[in-house]
Amino acid sequence: MEDNIRLNKFLSDAGVCSRRAADKAIEAGEVLVNGKPAVMGQRISEGDKVEYAGKLVSNADKKPILLAYNKPAGIVCTAEKREKNNIVDHLNYPKRIYPIGRLDKDSTGLILLTNQGDLVNKIMRAVNAHEKEYVVSVDKEITGDFIKKMSNGVYLDELEVTTRKCKVRKLSKYEFNIILTQGLNRQIRRMCQMLGYRVKTLKRVRIMNINLADLKEDTYRDVTAEELKVLTSLLEGSKN
Repeated sequence: MEDNIRLNKFLSDAGVCSRRAADKAIEAGEVLVNGKPAVMGQRISEGDKVEYAGKLVSNADKKPILLAYNKPAGIVCTAEKREKNNIVDHLNYPKRIYPIGRLDKDSTGLILLTNQGDLVNKIMRAVNAHEKEYVVSVDKEITGDFIKKMSNGVYLDELEVTTRKCKVRKLSKYEFNIILTQGLNRQIRRMCQMLGYRVKTLKRVRIMNINLADLKEDTYRDVTAEELKVLTSLLEGSKN
């Protein structure tokens, strides 16, 4: 283990959770260091005993894991055990993993899961502006005005923010493709609602260079070595 490392980074590197989730767990008293409740900002060294949710944590010889999963509707993208439909228990993967970001319960498609905390941060931080692509169907005919307004950014009353400009393309009478570089809460649904449309189906088909392709719903695969090589290149210079 790296000596004198921040506790939240240690937990992230060990595949327990993201740094943000680690901070929440520390605040909630779910993390112990040498038998005592951890404190925010704490640093640990070789030989310290770290426990998370009652289990001893080690990041020794941890093999990196990155999975692509085609999430069905109804599965919740959280590792929170109190959520009965949480994605981690649903997959029942033999190693400890957690989702990179979220895809809301009613939406389907690609989500990545990993045991690498820094990877989570680099992909998800809005400042890094990494692309995520979706196919969306709505309840009314798509007009040129709708495409233009979605592309230029929509002010969201509930969040008091205007969305970034994005790429939007009409696919059919009721279906469009959209590429975002930010991930506000239920962003596409809120954008459509502000323009008088209701989303019927929402499917994520790409995260950066990783595509859903023909992966069957409710199945997962390992991200290939070539995909990981390209992803690593795209993440160079990203903040975590």
